[in-house]
Amino acid sequence: MFTVATVLNALELGFIYALVAMALFLSFRVLNIADMTTDGSFTLGCAVSATAAVAGHPFLGLPLAMLAGAAAGFVTAFLQTKLAVPSILAGIITNTGLYTVNLAVMGFSSNVPMLKTVTVFTAAQGLLGDAAPYKLIVAALITVLVCVLLIAFLGTRLGLSIRATGDNPDMVRASSINTAFTITVGLCIANAMTALSGAVLAQYQRSADINLGTGMVVIGLASLIIGETLFGRGGMWVKAVAAVAGSIIYRFIIALALRANVPSECLKLISAVIVALAIAAPALKARMDFKRRRANAGKEAARHA
Repeated sequence: MFTVATVLNALELGFIYALVAMALFLSFRVLNIADMTTDGSFTLGCAVSATAAVAGHPFLGLPLAMLAGAAAGFVTAFLQTKLAVPSILAGIITNTGLYTVNLAVMGFSSNVPMLKTVTVFTAAQGLLGDAAPYKLIVAALITVLVCVLLIAFLGTRLGLSIRATGDNPDMVRASSINTAFTITVGLCIANAMTALSGAVLAQYQRSADINLGTGMVVIGLASLIIGETLFGRGGMWVKAVAAVAGSIIYRFIIALALRANVPSECLKLISAVIVALAIAAPALKARMDFKRRRANAGKEAARHA
């Protein structure tokens, strides 16, 4: 059903977008904050990475994109913690403002082509050769490294404070921990990962576009929820690996839809349907189990009547 090229492409994009899934895991699951900055941060990472690559600094573009994403997360956290703006509205406000910022980074152009630009992938191609799956190696290496660092960070004292802030902020405040600080650090790291995903994608496809981040929240949530639904709930390692696996599975679902000649304009609708079904899956399963138990109880009552 899938060719080797299709499988490689799905794996490459799965690892790249897994960074967004892990970012949403940190903000949405760990901190319990619906961060709507994701779309703008992703495009910001694309813009910074593409601009740096065109200037001849493709490797420098990745940490610069992370710093830019962290700055976007800081703005969202500042609006939420210092100005008492609700978390969803804070993300929307930052995301709206980032549209102009992203345009400015790209020289007030809606796209930045990189057809003849050296990228981290072309550098890996020169090092490993054309026969090696260099794109997959680069994408997987970056994602695995970020995943390991994220889990290690969440095991530190500050990481445990961030996890506690999401679980019970009142208890954390009673323990003299500054929740404004933990929220700020968490959102900065989450948006840094999102921007890194955009940075890698821009160099992967050799172009940056102002609309690349549109719907990224839905894609990230779809990947995260698919992973959680299939792999269940466990420790931090299990949850992080589930986010990566969910992203890869999501890309295979999209690849399958494209193989079935589904118009590309419908992919966002497919993403929304996947998210809705993944979220509803536990409730639907519980309802089916309840109906099955009720039917069995009815049969037992009829048998003893």
